[in-house]
Amino acid sequence: MTVPDTDLDLGRSAFHERRWHDALECLTRADSEGGLPPQDIELAASVAMLLGLNAQSIEYLARAHDEFLTMGDTDSAARCAAWLVMFLMDMGEPARGNGWLSRAKHLLEGMPGPCAAEGYLLIPAALGLLRSGAPEAGQGLFTKALELGTSFHDKDLQAMGRLGIGTSRVSLGQVEDGLQLLDEVMVSVTAGEVSPIPAGIIYCAVLGSCRLSNDVRRAHEWTAALERWCGDRPDMVMFSGQCQAYRAELLILHGAWDEALAVARAAEGRVRKGDPDATFGSWYQQGEVLRLQGFLEEAAKAYATAAGTGFEPVPGIALLQLAQRKTAQAQATLRRAVEGADSANRRRLLPTVVEIELAAGDVAAARLALDELSEPLQEGSRPLELALAAHAEAQVLLAEAQPQAALRESRRAWRIWYSLEAPYHAARCRVLAGHACALLGDPDSAAMEFEAAKAEFSDLGATPAVAEVLELTGEKNKGSSPLTAREVEVLRLVAGGHANRTIARELYLSEKTVARHVSNILSKLAVPSRAAATGYAFEHGLIR
Repeated sequence: MTVPDTDLDLGRSAFHERRWHDALECLTRADSEGGLPPQDIELAASVAMLLGLNAQSIEYLARAHDEFLTMGDTDSAARCAAWLVMFLMDMGEPARGNGWLSRAKHLLEGMPGPCAAEGYLLIPAALGLLRSGAPEAGQGLFTKALELGTSFHDKDLQAMGRLGIGTSRVSLGQVEDGLQLLDEVMVSVTAGEVSPIPAGIIYCAVLGSCRLSNDVRRAHEWTAALERWCGDRPDMVMFSGQCQAYRAELLILHGAWDEALAVARAAEGRVRKGDPDATFGSWYQQGEVLRLQGFLEEAAKAYATAAGTGFEPVPGIALLQLAQRKTAQAQATLRRAVEGADSANRRRLLPTVVEIELAAGDVAAARLALDELSEPLQEGSRPLELALAAHAEAQVLLAEAQPQAALRESRRAWRIWYSLEAPYHAARCRVLAGHACALLGDPDSAAMEFEAAKAEFSDLGATPAVAEVLELTGEKNKGSSPLTAREVEVLRLVAGGHANRTIARELYLSEKTVARHVSNILSKLAVPSRAAATGYAFEHGLIR
């Protein structure tokens, strides 16, 4: 006769099958019926954390700690305390985290020799050093954690130690060494050798390093892997928001701005469900899309919310200040951010430093930033780095009155951006090429470059960029309307307060066609909304 599975058996099976809700329900029932062994209480803590039930997870983990102590398993008790330190610090509860840190240290003092828990306890301290701008010291602690993980055959601790070492090396500017080590860590994760929570931490940290090092290829590969990993765990909350935020960043690069905004807002929703680490990324990426589309007030609010996490939303906030014509403030913001940044973050900011210093009229400062950006680059460098450097070079050469060299670099940058499928950046290169052609006495080529850029910006919905081109070509100040006759008809009905459906019926068009006309109108007039388009149209005599 087959003995039916108990709730505890069912809970363990559900955990291994990644059915987190089922696992927690079964473990909770088993707990209420007869209690759980400490290792299963710890398992319940992991499931609750994955489901975004942070307070419940903390309670389970504290219970597991106490039960392990009762059984005399000090090593496991100290490990639970170390995870409590990491979770509580991450949840913004440093006082409770420090309390558990002291308790864990006292436990380790009574141990006869080294143990794996000692390595886990090094992780939060190493992370603190890394985040405070001391990656070299952090790398030393991560190395000790790796050694302990190896000694005690603890796969999770080994992976966390290697992750920390790789991340530290990227921050120290040893980018290739760091990324290769992170690839090695990812192999252990994708092979299923690492528990779910350390695996999620590793996925998100590796993507952060890809972002810092401008490695688009790796970012695509590991973002796809993270999406698959999250997709295999559909009821998981923890890490899912961070996955969406990274995905939004790639969508922005590739010009899918409406989709990026939707994905970033989905990430924000995951924050509310229990993935607080997605807060910065979800709001920062929303700010990026809104800024590029010309919704500057909304972008400012998004960046402000991102800043509430304790991380400065740069370079986006500085570019917003530049768009708001607060050039001196943008310059001060970015100079301060660069001054306090580690090597990797500093390099990430340098292309924007070039742009803002040129806008402020400090060509010498822009040249210094460009030289720092370009110095370590070779033809075999990552394409995104080469594109950013060539783009910045073209900007500086234009300011230095070297249009021929600027044209060469702008076209080189365009080719790389085009190969990366980054339409906005590619269009910006065409604006630079148009500048250079105009300075070289070739107005026809300049007009062709400006027109191509304007068309791309219009398709993207990049209202401020369209306005810039219209200003360069003098179209913005012409008395004649930049709109076609059909667009004027649509605008007249928009000004009358009609919705797209009504306009479509009135003009015998499809709603999709009307929506495209409205988008083109906003882009051509360089305004962010239907109301603003109406005001602009009346003010400039486009309709009466």
